[in-house]
Amino acid sequence: MIPIRTRTVAILVSFIVVALTAMTELQAQSLFEKLILPGEVVTPHAKFEQKCETCHEPFSKSSQRRLCLDCHKDVASDIAGKRGFHGKRPEIATTECKTCHTDHKGRGADIVPFDEATFNHAFTDFELAGAHKSVPCANCHASGKPFRAAPGKCVDCHKSDDAHRGNLGTDCASCHREEDWRKPKAFDHTKTAFPLEGAHAKVACAACHAGERYKPLPHACVDCHKIQDVHAGRFGAKCEKCHAPSKWKTIRFDHDKNTKFPLNGAHEAAACTSCHRSNAFEDKLATTCISCHKEQDPHKGALGTKCQTCHNETAWQQKVAFDHELSRFPLIGLHAVVPCEECHRSTAFRGTPMNCSACHDDKHHQGALGPDCKRCHNPNGWTLWRFDHDRETSFPLTGTHRAITCDGCHKPNGTAKATAPTSCFGCHASDDAHRGSFGRACDKCHSTDSFRASSRAP
Repeated sequence: MIPIRTRTVAILVSFIVVALTAMTELQAQSLFEKLILPGEVVTPHAKFEQKCETCHEPFSKSSQRRLCLDCHKDVASDIAGKRGFHGKRPEIATTECKTCHTDHKGRGADIVPFDEATFNHAFTDFELAGAHKSVPCANCHASGKPFRAAPGKCVDCHKSDDAHRGNLGTDCASCHREEDWRKPKAFDHTKTAFPLEGAHAKVACAACHAGERYKPLPHACVDCHKIQDVHAGRFGAKCEKCHAPSKWKTIRFDHDKNTKFPLNGAHEAAACTSCHRSNAFEDKLATTCISCHKEQDPHKGALGTKCQTCHNETAWQQKVAFDHELSRFPLIGLHAVVPCEECHRSTAFRGTPMNCSACHDDKHHQGALGPDCKRCHNPNGWTLWRFDHDRETSFPLTGTHRAITCDGCHKPNGTAKATAPTSCFGCHASDDAHRGSFGRACDKCHSTDSFRASSRAP
């Protein structure tokens, strides 16, 4: 006889077989899965507990990962984009979700295990560096919210610390460091519309960005240097045309290219205000020498206004470039080294006499030979005379006469050359040993080679 308990089980199995036979294949499968349910799912999945097909494909393990990601689209997006924890851990791409997140452990089970001590934050979109390493997790991860929902921008946590009040946007990392928030790193001003050059590189940020004002900020020199504008705005706002950022007082205006008056010689070192007396640089100034140097003109206008004819820009008082060869009195010989004032005793250069006697006192001839000194003398040396007695007179010098000095015959007593004696007796009367007995035709017996020796027989 079969025990009552055994008969009860047999009846129940028979009932199940009959029930499964009466159901559709899908219904039979669902009922079977419920009968073999390993345990309750966690609370977030409780609504799917009666719909096993949501997470499981019947009699298949290969589709479970796909079904998980179909539901958890944010995680699927992270894996596809290789961001966040699930996207940055390489092994997750080939691992089943249930490896870490095993369900059916009861309503209160924790299927998202997390160990703060061992978690590697480098496998997230926000690697911990600097001071962030010592910050408690709860400071960024609010209670009750997923870890993935934690803010990732500086301003999300440090908005109250933003001394710029949002004027510089949200890219705090471009200036601040994670090691010490209050010690900013050097900002690269070259990436802005106003690169810091010269003295600007040493100016404190607040000197230009007063009140943490960064955008919009004017860039014109006059916006900051208006109080230093000695021109009182007469030249507009383009200060950089003349001034350099290395030093405000350094002038870099190119006078040679931008004006019709190139600065040469001493003009190059002259202060701007020595010509532009009123800082009116745009006013048309006279460019003639006399317009600036009239008071320095020692000629008092006697030589006109073309000062550059004699003077140059290197040294107004020392260098005289006048070409005397273009005058009626070219300087040759020793005249070339004579200082100007030796002949031009006054600054009235015009009208200076050109005859020799005007400069050279005739102490030797005492005027007896007239003022035309150049007939005998030349400018290479006053003592180097060049008078040709043989050609220019009727008395050629022969014999011992060639060795006689001029004043041997031309006595400096007022005797003119026209009346100088040409006969032997006129000069040698005192030497006449014959006392006139043979007349005055001395050349009949004597020659100029030797007056005392007779050259002819009596």
